[in-house]
Amino acid sequence: MIIDVHTHIVPEEFPPVGSRASGNQWPYMNHTEPGSANVMIGGRNFRTVVNRCWDVDRRVKEMPAEGIDRQVLSPMPELLAYQLPVEDGRDMGRYLSEVIARMMDQAPDHFYGLGAVPMQDAALATKELSYIKELGLQGVEIMTNINGKNLGDDEFRPFLKEAESLGLSILVHGQRPTFSDRFVGPGLLENAIGFPIENALAIASVITGKVLEDCPNLRMCFSHGGGVFAQLLARMENSWNKMKPMKDHLPKPPSEYAKMVYYDDIFFNMTALRFLIDTVGISQVVVGSDYPFMFRDPKPQEEFDALNLTAEEREAISSANCLRFLGIAT
Repeated sequence: MIIDVHTHIVPEEFPPVGSRASGNQWPYMNHTEPGSANVMIGGRNFRTVVNRCWDVDRRVKEMPAEGIDRQVLSPMPELLAYQLPVEDGRDMGRYLSEVIARMMDQAPDHFYGLGAVPMQDAALATKELSYIKELGLQGVEIMTNINGKNLGDDEFRPFLKEAESLGLSILVHGQRPTFSDRFVGPGLLENAIGFPIENALAIASVITGKVLEDCPNLRMCFSHGGGVFAQLLARMENSWNKMKPMKDHLPKPPSEYAKMVYYDDIFFNMTALRFLIDTVGISQVVVGSDYPFMFRDPKPQEEFDALNLTAEEREAISSANCLRFLGIAT
């Protein structure tokens, strides 16, 4: 069995904005033709999507061609919408989570689910985790930064501790880089360059912010292979070994904390993926794709062949690691 931890949904429709304070920041779907729609946010088309974003039957039918048996559903990251007023953010999170729960109910043998909470208000997001649990979801998806704030900041510690206490998993997705003014070239560089750097910054903040020291049983997975984090880890490790302030700050070397979280395998390069596996261990890597916005190349089995994985290693990456991340007994 191969489980894809990194797939997204967009609802076919959103509730009407009505008199909400969000105004045109509240998303709506402009259906241009059957099976296709523009996701309208802030008066512009954020992304044109097709019905594989919400159509359960189509998703299930496309899985065999992708070499996938099950998907972990999470919202298109921009829909996490931390820029919305708090109450609207809560309502949007609940709606997205409910859509995912219904999709899981339609095909329980094919889907797991991660919902959304209003991280722009950490206290409310913490309370909303109980609703995520009530819906039967395995956890939540959050962004790598919360309106510019690091996940390692003390502000988010109660949220992370509550997720740990409830046994809920957290997928951290690169989004909204805080350094977009540094890109030179087309807007797509935010994705190509910004997201991998965002992931590295998020993991580093979780380590140096002592999140994993305070929450040793917290299950977190970082998108896009953790971005450039594996390349930065050696430098962090060197600092811990040779610089007293770093060693005084962290009880354990950064490499030990790096092996406490999970990473998807979306690298588009076998050398980079092999380096990640060698750095954090086979037990911490899971299959991802970014479906339906990207399609895997190569397919998982082709990747396993290229990496010369043993049968035990294939089983780990294909499903066992993901099930452990989701808190599902095997």
